[in-house]
Amino acid sequence: MSTTLIIICGLGYLVLLFAIASYAQKTINTSRNLVNHPFIYALSMGVYCTAWTYYGSVGRAASSGIDFITIYLGPTIMAVLFWPVLRKILTISKSLRITSIADFISTRYGKNFSIGMVVTLFCVFGVIPYIALQIKAITSSIAVLQQDSPTSLSTVYIAIFSTIILFVFTVLYGARSVDAAEKHPGLMTVMAFESLVKLLAFLMVGVYITYFLFDGMGDIFSQTAATANNKLLTLKESSGYSGWMSMTVLGMLAIVFLPRQFQVSIVENVQEQHLKMATWLFPLYLILINIFVLPIAMGGLLLQGNTVNADYYVLSIPMMQNQGWLAMTTWIGGLSAATGMIIIETIALSIMISNHLVIPLLLRTQQNQNWKQVSLQSNILNIRRFSIGAVLLLALLYYLNLGQGESLVSIGLISFCAVAQFAPALFGGIYWKEGNKQGAIIGIILGFIIWFFTLVLPGMVNNGFLPASILANGLFGIEWLHPQHLFGLKEFDSISHSVFWSLLLNISAYIFISVYTQQGAQEQYQAEIFTNINKHGALQENGLVWKGTAQMQDIRNLLKSFVGAERAETLLTAYAKRHKINLQEKLVADARIVGFTERILGGVVGVASARILVQTVAKEEEISIEEVLTILNENQQMVEMNKELRKKSLELSKATQQLQNMNTQLLSIDEQKNEFLYTVTHELRTPLTSIRALSEILFDNPDLEAEQQQQYLEAIIKETVRLSNLITQVLNLENFEAGRRKLTITDINAGKLLDDMAATLSGIIQAKQLSLTIQLAQRPTMIQADADLIQQVFMNLLGNAIKFATSAIQISISKGEKEYKIEITDDGKGIDAGMEELIFDKFFQAKNQTLKKPEGTGLGLAISKKIIELHGGKIWVNKGFTKGAQFVFTLPYEQESISGR
Repeated sequence: MSTTLIIICGLGYLVLLFAIASYAQKTINTSRNLVNHPFIYALSMGVYCTAWTYYGSVGRAASSGIDFITIYLGPTIMAVLFWPVLRKILTISKSLRITSIADFISTRYGKNFSIGMVVTLFCVFGVIPYIALQIKAITSSIAVLQQDSPTSLSTVYIAIFSTIILFVFTVLYGARSVDAAEKHPGLMTVMAFESLVKLLAFLMVGVYITYFLFDGMGDIFSQTAATANNKLLTLKESSGYSGWMSMTVLGMLAIVFLPRQFQVSIVENVQEQHLKMATWLFPLYLILINIFVLPIAMGGLLLQGNTVNADYYVLSIPMMQNQGWLAMTTWIGGLSAATGMIIIETIALSIMISNHLVIPLLLRTQQNQNWKQVSLQSNILNIRRFSIGAVLLLALLYYLNLGQGESLVSIGLISFCAVAQFAPALFGGIYWKEGNKQGAIIGIILGFIIWFFTLVLPGMVNNGFLPASILANGLFGIEWLHPQHLFGLKEFDSISHSVFWSLLLNISAYIFISVYTQQGAQEQYQAEIFTNINKHGALQENGLVWKGTAQMQDIRNLLKSFVGAERAETLLTAYAKRHKINLQEKLVADARIVGFTERILGGVVGVASARILVQTVAKEEEISIEEVLTILNENQQMVEMNKELRKKSLELSKATQQLQNMNTQLLSIDEQKNEFLYTVTHELRTPLTSIRALSEILFDNPDLEAEQQQQYLEAIIKETVRLSNLITQVLNLENFEAGRRKLTITDINAGKLLDDMAATLSGIIQAKQLSLTIQLAQRPTMIQADADLIQQVFMNLLGNAIKFATSAIQISISKGEKEYKIEITDDGKGIDAGMEELIFDKFFQAKNQTLKKPEGTGLGLAISKKIIELHGGKIWVNKGFTKGAQFVFTLPYEQESISGR
């Protein structure tokens, strides 16, 4: 494949990354913000899968079989602990604005300058080979595409050119702000995109080899079983279970302690809840990207054997089959795997170098303290950019001088063993309150000495930098100081051997020295905060644990020097407003302002350096651990009291609202009562007025003709009956509502009941020229109900239907699973929308005096509703009728003689 095509494709892909990063950066404050989605966060954690995964896993599988999976089994197991463990680390880091793993450990152990420097130095020393591995993967993969030697001069130029391009990208999108705690949305979106690219590319080549060159996984496994490589599915005798255990542990620790993983999972986290998606999506990603590793390794051995470096089977097999497009796609995937790791790892290391090596030394050596009066933003950014360049240069030099002959996996495992040395200090720091900085420092140093002696030193011997006698006879000719058989232990492979001794001595030193040495006051305070962050996290915002004095002007100038005048004023004003603090320059700075300033500076220069800066402008008083614990307890009690007060306040507010609702309801009922009395009085007055008028006529005119007297007497009787019915209905309604009306349940033939009612009302029905249809589910239809009351319901509803119908009325009774359903339908003018519920209200007419008053008392439907509810049924009006109305009610099959409600 031509070099020009490779360069064009590679540069085109990098330009695409620039475009994605720019878009994500521009949309950070819009609704199109990508980085706020948990999917982006979970995918960005895929930066764990580097060129080691993409190329090296196949090479490892081709030589060792399935033990390659241990490096991914470890993180999968650790993902289960993301929520309890990683979440605690995340909560601490957000609360204290921690920007790196060195910052985290330094802050835990009293914001100590020395331990931060130790962690940074060892981190750089341990991870530089891992970055060099990525450079090696880029150059070697290009050599495979060119069918050139990986050690040729052209690959050296490619390595240099690639490093320069990555430097430019990293500086543009990883060193934009002095605040290292600030998020990098462009970079995180690019990391998520690259995770998808390398996954899809690897799956494509895996599918091609497995299902196009072979007849599936079964075919590959069966062919491999017939060759000398049939042991690829078994444990190596040289490593056995100890190798599996040690590499699984390394994988579990690496997902937390690799600088790039700490950067993406902790520093770049936008929302704590995003961890929930990562707990299942990240393991799923690891499964998918490894599913074809073994088939590719076996397929490569069957097709190419040992004629090609097994690390690059994913490229050489498509090239051998003249599938240039697939080879290029696969190479882009490998480029994604390598560049993503280099960019994030370099950013993380540059922050650690600037915050824990360069800036602390500058602050300690600069006696005139000119930084108090000048802006240091550009200086800090330049230090960080220089650190990025230095890291990449060291990685390039390592690759050119030491890394070209080593396998990808061997380099990666060395780095994994290195960062594992931080585990005792970090895990001990968040769960064991007695762990102190002396134990942490000595434990880390001992662990790194053993790591260097057992893993790095043998490589230096093999490359000719040290005499071969060290591996032959041991250091200084002492056999028990043999790097690969330390203290006479010969049963383990090199990785297991190093992991065992380094972590054993590291943990032992940490525990022993912590038990027999004392913590300082500041260290005790930090231990209390870290181990009980959920209990004391609010103290960091309130800044209560600080004693001393500082002028507000000095604090303001200090903050301006490092974040700029405009941003400093914005931050201080917002914080002061939130906590009701006076910011007048002549006043002594509030303790909360001092604590807030230190946290902001911690995000810029690291927590240890921030403490040094604050100490230069503040006269701090020593605070004993007893005072710290007293303040913490008082604050916790205050928090609990505030919670209780908020709870009581909410309960009081809820009770007040309930009282207001009840009062409103009572007022409404009182108003309804008045309106009801007015309506009933009006209804009573009408027949009484008629009776009185007719009686007076009869009394004043005794000479009226007998026929006319008869008419007046009939009218009086009619009005009296009307008056009696009204009083009866009011009394019945009152009895229903008061629960004094008992049901007398009998078996009723509904068909006969309706037939009788139809006969009774036939005169009115015929007079209005209406047709009445009765449909029953079966005859006889026997219902259990109070005969008089149900007859009253039928009479009320049928009477309404006759009143409003124009041509037809239909009554139907159907059977459901547990109840009868009765429908009475007319083709009249219908019911206005929105009135379907109101018409059952006994106060409906009283509330709607502007409506034309219908004939009757207006209590029929209210009484019908009460009767149906007493029977355990429901009554309603079907909505949506375009013409006419349909009343529906239900009656359960079985009834009991019940009373009231």
